[in-house]
Amino acid sequence: MEQVNSWLQYLMDSEELIRTGGLVAITLIIFIENGFFFGFFLPGDYLLFLSGVFCGTKILNVPLPLLMLCIFLAAVIGSFVGYFSGWYFGDRIQARPDSLFFKKKHIESTRKYFAKYGSQTLIIARFLPVVRTFSPILAGIVKMQFYKFSIFNVLGGAIWVLSLVGGGFYFGERFPGIINYVEYIIIFFLAVTTFTVVRGYLNAKKELNESK
Repeated sequence: MEQVNSWLQYLMDSEELIRTGGLVAITLIIFIENGFFFGFFLPGDYLLFLSGVFCGTKILNVPLPLLMLCIFLAAVIGSFVGYFSGWYFGDRIQARPDSLFFKKKHIESTRKYFAKYGSQTLIIARFLPVVRTFSPILAGIVKMQFYKFSIFNVLGGAIWVLSLVGGGFYFGERFPGIINYVEYIIIFFLAVTTFTVVRGYLNAKKELNESK
């Protein structure tokens, strides 16, 4: 159990992950977070931003186009995996009991986003933790047309990568001293993530009470 906890802490430590794992680790984490329901807890937004910062400061010695391409492909292909998982195993997924790595409430909260925003959820979800992981799965469960899913999947992935990785690279290159404030960047993204999740939960709870 101690080894498992150490591994999870490593996965959640984006700075250490980027320094030691490099491009391979970044790509793998993004792929898992976007494609498998048990990856919802992995770092997403701030991993992209920090990878851009590290690339801009040359700590991550990888060309920016290659970094962005690998992350983009990982995000898009991962979402396709989630889509087909939902398409073929939707009933099994929804029938799963709650566990540490799966909560039915995540499916339901994602369903509400689809009801409110439709296919555009696949773009909005890229910037929403948890929903980002479950939206392609739910798209598969409800049998969204493949061509429509593909368009929004690619578009959402491109916007997500360009804004966060590109933004991180800009700040890293123009203001290299930002590397000394990485912990504050992580705290900022964690605060935004927590606020988003809590607000989504409260909105879902409010809508549920109003429907009674």
